[in-house]
Amino acid sequence: MIYSNQQTLTWWELRALQATNIENIDFPDLVALDKEEQIILIAEVKGLPFNFQDTKAKKYASLRLIDYLQAAKILIPFAMLIDVNNILIFKWDGNNLSEAIISLNTADVLSHYEPKFRDKRIFSLYLKGLTEAWLRDLAYHWKSAIPPFTKEMTEIGLLQLLEDGTTQLY
Repeated sequence: MIYSNQQTLTWWELRALQATNIENIDFPDLVALDKEEQIILIAEVKGLPFNFQDTKAKKYASLRLIDYLQAAKILIPFAMLIDVNNILIFKWDGNNLSEAIISLNTADVLSHYEPKFRDKRIFSLYLKGLTEAWLRDLAYHWKSAIPPFTKEMTEIGLLQLLEDGTTQLY
């Protein structure tokens, strides 16, 4: 823990603040860092009873991501929205968040890490953990030689950035 401005920050929170240098921006639910510890992806995660099928929830989550991306001192190339139905990945060019460049069925991806995914009620914290497991598997193959949707992550350029990196939940 690092003491700063009369509050205690974890190393990861400090990295997030360094990326933005703004304390009043909400941290994303999950960040992925490359092997040089640069943030390459931020994500908002909504488990039950919430989801991004609701237009207002999706818009609000997108605006939170955009706020963080705009405040960043570095270009963070990817953003992600995850709910129990879909994983949506977007590109950020420094000014605009693209439409989803890929949409994956969440159960198809995460049932590899929770075989009963389709049969369980998945709440936010658990969904964050499963998403983090998938991203870490993509980064350093802790569970699989070829993690789910490796080809798709390669095609959009995300896998190359994730390799040998790590993740952090907030």
